[in-house]
Amino acid sequence: MHHRLPEEPRVAVVGATGAVGHEFLSVLSQRRFPLAEISLFASPRSAGTRVPFVRDGRRHELPVQPLEEGSLQGFDVAFFSAGKGVSKAFAPAAAAAGALVVDNSSAFRMDPAYPLVVPEVNGEVLDRLDGPTIVANPNCSTIIALVAVHPLHAKARVKRMVVSTYQAASGAGAQAMRELEQQARDFAADQPLRTEIFGRQYLFNVFSHNSAVGADGYNEEETKLLLESRKIWSDDSVAITATCVRVPTLRAHCESINLSFETPLSEDEARELLRRAPGVEVIDDRAGNRFPEPLAAAGRDPVLVGRIRGDRSQAPGMGLDLFVAGDQLRKGAALNAVQIAERLLPARRGAATAELVGARR
Repeated sequence: MHHRLPEEPRVAVVGATGAVGHEFLSVLSQRRFPLAEISLFASPRSAGTRVPFVRDGRRHELPVQPLEEGSLQGFDVAFFSAGKGVSKAFAPAAAAAGALVVDNSSAFRMDPAYPLVVPEVNGEVLDRLDGPTIVANPNCSTIIALVAVHPLHAKARVKRMVVSTYQAASGAGAQAMRELEQQARDFAADQPLRTEIFGRQYLFNVFSHNSAVGADGYNEEETKLLLESRKIWSDDSVAITATCVRVPTLRAHCESINLSFETPLSEDEARELLRRAPGVEVIDDRAGNRFPEPLAAAGRDPVLVGRIRGDRSQAPGMGLDLFVAGDQLRKGAALNAVQIAERLLPARRGAATAELVGARR
């Protein structure tokens, strides 16, 4: 039996006051996700605040409720973006009570019991769900990379992928974005820069991603990109390595991606595959030196792909370089989660809307 949501689900958003939580509300509104009701939850300190939500052109102020035991009874969909600890504590009970849980934390990503999904890449796994469960939303860097690379992988099979990321403040949350803005103001006013979030100057600086570094020298972000990509592709033989850094942009991550293929794939073939791919927008203007940039991706749905060129260090057709940009808060988080739920709506509404993302030119 395939699991389907009601035509108008009852939706809960957990972590509604954070950067991704706000983006959930924006995406649900803009995509006109059908709602019987929507309820917002966050930590007790945020309880009682009101968050704006536009529905059918009308602005509403939704109250934020404290997340407590039993809070998520009676919902059809629960979007989680409140951190790994909250997800582990509350998501299983929400799923057991009948909700499709789409979790944006790392709590369940590598658990073989739960699917890890990018709808444009492996959305078919959602069609095999036989009841309410937890679906894990991948890490933002993984989502952005695979939306761009999967159309090429499906044609020529990627044997090796080398990724260098340029990650925005949005990946570390709303407070990191505010600190970067404050540092810019303080710099302009010749004031000392506050460094509470990263413990160092962020403005005019680039540094290794702020996740923990393991004994092997890889930080958690780099390891996630490796392990999650293999799980989504259902292929542990793909060789993947990554270097992840923070750059002083507010939102939208960029990635430099080098690929090695099993069978030849030309630049022109790759460009045409990407132009037709859902969720992708090709920006590859060599004459004008116009390629993906974080400002061009910010606030938008598609993953921008450019700098498409043959890798001169490999035999002709056996390798390509790409440069991509994608909004971490949208496709890297909230949009991907909403697309997961859309795919389970009656008449598979999500299958059509996901393709519209790629058609926006």
